[in-house]
Amino acid sequence: MTKRMNCIICVLLLLFAALPLFGGGKQEAGTGIVKLEFFQNKEEAVGTFDELIARFEAKYPNIDIEQNNVPEFETVIMTRMAKDDLPAIIAMGGTADWGELAKAGYLHDFSNDSCVDLVHKGYFAQLKKRTGLEGLYGIPYAVNANTVLYNKAKFRELGLSVPKTWDEFIAAAETAKAAGETPFYLTLKDAWTAMVSFNALAANLQGDDFIDKRRTGDTSFQDRYVEVAEKMLTILKYGHKDNFVVGYSDGNMAFANGESVMYIQGVWAIGSILRANPDIELGVFAMPVLNDPDKNRLVSGVDTLFAIAKNTEYTKEALLFINFLLEPENAQYYIDQERQFSAVKGVFQKDPVMEGIKVYFETGRVTGFPDHFYLPGMQVPNLVQEFLINGDVDAFLKIMDDEWDKVQQRQ
Repeated sequence: MTKRMNCIICVLLLLFAALPLFGGGKQEAGTGIVKLEFFQNKEEAVGTFDELIARFEAKYPNIDIEQNNVPEFETVIMTRMAKDDLPAIIAMGGTADWGELAKAGYLHDFSNDSCVDLVHKGYFAQLKKRTGLEGLYGIPYAVNANTVLYNKAKFRELGLSVPKTWDEFIAAAETAKAAGETPFYLTLKDAWTAMVSFNALAANLQGDDFIDKRRTGDTSFQDRYVEVAEKMLTILKYGHKDNFVVGYSDGNMAFANGESVMYIQGVWAIGSILRANPDIELGVFAMPVLNDPDKNRLVSGVDTLFAIAKNTEYTKEALLFINFLLEPENAQYYIDQERQFSAVKGVFQKDPVMEGIKVYFETGRVTGFPDHFYLPGMQVPNLVQEFLINGDVDAFLKIMDDEWDKVQQRQ
């Protein structure tokens, strides 16, 4: 981790310590109103959740939901776990960090709650695989996809068609660069954004047995990830001069304003982009990692799940809020605003923008996020960010193996 990143995290934690949070909830004296903290990790969804919270509070005026969204969400949530001060309600991805919260016994088990029946069972199977536990410690809500967003008007101007292979993908970037356009708008100030391309590459190149074999020591990042790392560096060649200076929000705005031809980002960014420029002709496709188009797979997973702190006194009220969000009208509103797919039964994504990736869901050419299965504590986004700065493939892959081994030995 860079000294600069360490400083940023220290500042964030100091700011966090000063926040007037109330963790598992509290009741306001003399009013009977229960205040619950809703801690969620998606900056772009703050407005959407504000609307849903307003709807909920209109129906349940005795419950006050306070939304909290901060930078470096994962760092803060793990710090709060260590302090036994988890928020009453948490919304986050089905990641290794969520798995650690579950395995450490900090989360409510939904197994006997009726809201389980509102969600497709297949997503619970994904989450159980993540934790290795029988209980249900999260309610899947929204399902995402790693994509390449592209400006259809610019594609027409450049005579480009949607690439189906890696060679076609890079050729399209080369054509855009030769025409004086920025092929990819990269936002590497925010380390996590590098994981969009990294996950797409790794999911299609590492081999489906990589995680199991890495756990047993029968393979390594140095064995399996050379092509992943090299292709990350290739993508970097087609960015802009400020790749490590601008962040996610900057990238959404820049792409919306036509400052690049493509934007390697998940479907979760589409809502923000269209709000910034409703007139943009936006399309999406799965990053073509391989040169055999029939073997390329879309990376998809549980983008947002809901969890409840086990130690809150207000589980009943928290469940009311989650059940409200799962109501078809509200679940539909969320995926319409955030341009995602729903884990809720009977709720479907109908946006024509998604035409380019629907076939992957229909044909089952979908795979999970590799980094969701890396050992927690490796800080992979920061390692990838540093690698892209220094460009040393061998050193990067050795560090990945070393960090995996260190974490595994502590378990």
